[in-house]
Amino acid sequence: MRRRGAEERRRAGRAGRRAEWLAAAWLTCKGYRILARGFTVSGGEIDIVATRGGTLAFVEVKARADRGAALDAIDAVKRRRIARAAAVWLSRNAWAAGSTFRGDAVLVAPRRWPSHVADAFPVPIG
Repeated sequence: MRRRGAEERRRAGRAGRRAEWLAAAWLTCKGYRILARGFTVSGGEIDIVATRGGTLAFVEVKARADRGAALDAIDAVKRRRIARAAAVWLSRNAWAAGSTFRGDAVLVAPRRWPSHVADAFPVPIG
């Protein structure tokens, strides 16, 4: 496995932040309220926590050359990390316990509108 250089990591970090900003704007336009961005705990991270109606979405943002590759990048390890972070987020936000929980994805590909995939992956809480 090739190790990435510092400049390549910075460039990837900037691209990721742009994709997350675009995803948050896209979700807001679709009527979601953004509750948190970049929620990180030991062993897990959630890119965006958003709500609409009675649904609470833990959103993973993936920027890839095509949407299929972006969705494939949300593997079992990533889903476990999201579920771990979601459990912590919920423990800190007890008011949300009555919501319907969902794992959504926003896929970002060059020269295309973002694609919001509702219920893209399970989020087992508990």
